[in-house]
Amino acid sequence: MGEFLAVLLAAGMLAFLGAIICIIASVHPAGTAAPAAAAADNDSAAAALLPAADKGLGALHGPAEALASAGPRLPGGPPLFSRFVCTPLSTECPASGTGTAAGSAAGPEELLALRSAAAQLRRTALEQKERIRMDQETIRELTGKLSRCEGGLRSPPAAAPAAAAGLRAAPRPGTMGHPPDEPPAVRELEEAVRTLQDRIDRIEQELPARTNGSAPTAPALARDALHTKMEQLEEQLLSKILTLQKERQAASTDRSQQQHNIEKELNSLQNRVTELEHGPQGYSPPDAFKVTIPVQNNYMYARMKKSLPELYAFTICMWLKSKALAGIGTPFSYSVPNQANEIVLLEWGSNPLELLINDKVAQLPLSLKDKAWHHVCVAWTTRDGKWSAYQDGEQRGAGENLASWHSIRPQGIIILGQEQDTMGGRFDATQAFVGELAQFGVWDHMLAPAEILGLANCTLHLQGNVIQWDDQAVEVFGGASKAGFAACEEGRKA
Repeated sequence: MGEFLAVLLAAGMLAFLGAIICIIASVHPAGTAAPAAAAADNDSAAAALLPAADKGLGALHGPAEALASAGPRLPGGPPLFSRFVCTPLSTECPASGTGTAAGSAAGPEELLALRSAAAQLRRTALEQKERIRMDQETIRELTGKLSRCEGGLRSPPAAAPAAAAGLRAAPRPGTMGHPPDEPPAVRELEEAVRTLQDRIDRIEQELPARTNGSAPTAPALARDALHTKMEQLEEQLLSKILTLQKERQAASTDRSQQQHNIEKELNSLQNRVTELEHGPQGYSPPDAFKVTIPVQNNYMYARMKKSLPELYAFTICMWLKSKALAGIGTPFSYSVPNQANEIVLLEWGSNPLELLINDKVAQLPLSLKDKAWHHVCVAWTTRDGKWSAYQDGEQRGAGENLASWHSIRPQGIIILGQEQDTMGGRFDATQAFVGELAQFGVWDHMLAPAEILGLANCTLHLQGNVIQWDDQAVEVFGGASKAGFAACEEGRKA
């Protein structure tokens, strides 16, 4: 009976020590190295996790080899001791010496983790403390029973069997037949539990301080205030920019309207001056006028009010007199959306006179720099891109493959005297026409050579079936003017 109780006592002590080792391994500051030895035996785990293993568990039951050889055994069984695998807490408790800056930088998640860890440690400590109390009562009860059994076995009756003497055990030194004091291991474990409780209390006291330290500091508040102020300034700046853009658009619209009104007034004054200089013009035909562009610039021009339909062939004729020293510039240009050079007649710098159709170029062998009136016609058809050029009724050049199978796009703008870089605008002064223009007409087919000759020598009065030269169909801008013109009379004078 005594041996059996001793075996039970040893088993209870080992279970109790294993539980306490798990607690210390979870909260001890040096426990970061414990996971590598978590699957080792009780002595190895105790040696790695307890700060004074030589005075504690090693003194209690010796190394693992001693336990294996001398430990209590059940009849016919292995040594009675347990193996414990201690799993440390997933979140370490912060050291008490953590700096103020780290505390102030702790976020809400870290504070919640610390609170959860502290609560878990407190619950574990309370459970282990209650278990220790119950184990102490059990140990005291078993010790008393063992002492009573030993006292009874020291004076057995004479009739007792000789085999019962093998169950007698000598009283332990220092017991004197009374329950011994608590073992040193129990006192050490109680001290460890008290240390753990004190550490938990310190952590709980530090948590409000850490919570207060995590509040926004003065620099953080100043930074937030500065950020808010910057956002307000950005909103005000954006509002100012939008207001200025609206004002600029309104001013640009007003300026364009004012410029248009000024040009109209200037044109009317120019016409009035011309009438006063030359006397009243008694011409009745609406086409008996010319447009004069006296200076090479990027704001004098004439514009046809009517546009072109879709064309697969055309003939364009006009009378012109150039006053330029170099190239004659741009007598006319036709621009459509997404294509500024749909049809252009241009002589620029030292380059020859060119006909552009959809940005494709054909050079025309015409000579118009003698500052005299000339009748000019260009004809083109989309079939094979055939073209021909006439000067004063005579064909001077012809060719093919000029924008073959391309159709002239509709809804564009016809400008006389300027080359368009965008539809209706962005004129270049170096490409401007200087001189006089008259009898500009457009047909939707190629005129016969005889018809062109009749137009040039004034024997045939033929108006364009797409664009006619009419005083009401032509607007002048920027100082360009209109004046009376008789084509054949002016040509003979020249």
